[in-house]
Amino acid sequence: MQQQEPSIKECRQYLGFTIGNEEYGVDILRVREIREWKQVRALPGTPKHVIGVLDLHGTIVPIVDLRKRFNQATIEYCSTTVIIVLAAETGTGQLLFGIVVDGVSEVLDIASAEIREPPDLDEEIIARYLNGMVTLNERMVILLDVDRIMKPEELAAL
Repeated sequence: MQQQEPSIKECRQYLGFTIGNEEYGVDILRVREIREWKQVRALPGTPKHVIGVLDLHGTIVPIVDLRKRFNQATIEYCSTTVIIVLAAETGTGQLLFGIVVDGVSEVLDIASAEIREPPDLDEEIIARYLNGMVTLNERMVILLDVDRIMKPEELAAL
């Protein structure tokens, strides 16, 4: 029996990016812009992973360093470092924020049936941010939940 290709409705696209040796993806419909690294304006009193804000076409956007958010070693930003501007859904509408990543890799077409549930881990570690995981060509890609990258109280404060 021949296997059927997943229909377009069953597939979603994710923007793939890297942090160190790890591959991640976010729903491409949440991506508003990809920008080359640019120094951001630091703000006092923000969480350690919120490294500052950026003026994006007249909108002030908080910028989150995902290495810091995920308690990974920090590195110096370089020519491949990018800011991905995302739209999170909050109780009061959308909030734009940027994430700093080591580099953007590709757009991934992923069938819903290929996505696996994340492991049941302690709330304080990375599983809190996961939508699921998928294996593509023998490489594991972690799919992030854009709405949970920042805690609700952090979103409200911003």
